[in-house]
Amino acid sequence: MTVNVDNIKAQMRKGILEYCILSIISRNDAYASSIIAELKAAEMIVVEGTLYPLLTRQKNQGLLTYRWEESPQGPPRKYYSITEKGRAYLDQLDIAWNEFIAQVQHIRNGQ
Repeated sequence: MTVNVDNIKAQMRKGILEYCILSIISRNDAYASSIIAELKAAEMIVVEGTLYPLLTRQKNQGLLTYRWEESPQGPPRKYYSITEKGRAYLDQLDIAWNEFIAQVQHIRNGQ
């Protein structure tokens, strides 16, 4: 039996991607290319085709809003910012993430 670790890692990334996107935008308003660059720098490889549906879903849920801004290098950019609802949701995700890590560590350490 061959285990494809890359496939498992990809599934884990998908599950945590929305949390990472909200975390990035919570620090500074951001546009899609800058979000992708930050995710890639953290080795969370993402393509635009993956990112845009997530951003749209978060916007439709009221977690994000956006504005258009002129860019000195080409067309206007859509900058996303987190809403108060998004901040409250991110706070809940932070708690859930910390609980999840503690649970996994508990299992891994056999305690």
